[in-house]
Amino acid sequence: PAGDLHSGTFGGAVPNPANILCRLIAGMHDSEGRVTLPGFYDSVRPMAAEERKQLGQLPYDDAWWMKTSGAPALSGEAGYSATERASARPTLDVNGLLSGFTGAGSKTVLPSKAMAKISMRLVPDQQPEQVAEALKSYLRQQAPPTVSWEVIDWASAVPSILERDSEAVKAAIRALETVWGRAPMYSRQGGTVPVVGMIEESLGVKTLMMGFGLPDDNLHAPNEKFHVPNYRRGIQAYIRFLSEYAG
Repeated sequence: PAGDLHSGTFGGAVPNPANILCRLIAGMHDSEGRVTLPGFYDSVRPMAAEERKQLGQLPYDDAWWMKTSGAPALSGEAGYSATERASARPTLDVNGLLSGFTGAGSKTVLPSKAMAKISMRLVPDQQPEQVAEALKSYLRQQAPPTVSWEVIDWASAVPSILERDSEAVKAAIRALETVWGRAPMYSRQGGTVPVVGMIEESLGVKTLMMGFGLPDDNLHAPNEKFHVPNYRRGIQAYIRFLSEYAG
């Protein structure tokens, strides 16, 4: 509609954009937890059996994921562990919703607009342009003609992965083992650091990042923190890495 309407007067006769948006979002995953956007998985690189074995050796069982997140249960793509789903598989998540009246109390409004912020974690070899087109293709197929819609692409980054047998990784392993007193374990990590993919595309070189945050640091939350001992060990690890790599 041209503007917000009284739901008691117009409800049932006028299409509700919020209801329609919720249906569209609900349809973006199937009952097995897979993303339903057309072609979403076409370029996803399968995990090697050895990597799945190594991920399975990490001390992150289902109980750990629930305790760390505070969630009462886990869900996601069938056929994969929580660790694999959270690190090595692509995702689609709603980051925020806005429509109609959201203040305290009640107000019987049939909204004229509805908005959702959506992010997708990409994995090697997915490309942002291809995934963005998959979202638009889904909307073209599923959005009813009773609403108009627009997709605004705020930001994107090319996914990247570092080969574990590279000289840089070997130097990092020696440095981390020296500082922490034990060998590191391999994992993957979701996040948005666009410069990594840009360096790889522009210069043809890989980027090694050593981060020292903890899973319970509450990234992007109001009470975000950083463990001070890790900060100090991180400085030592970088010094040791530069020495190891130069050698």
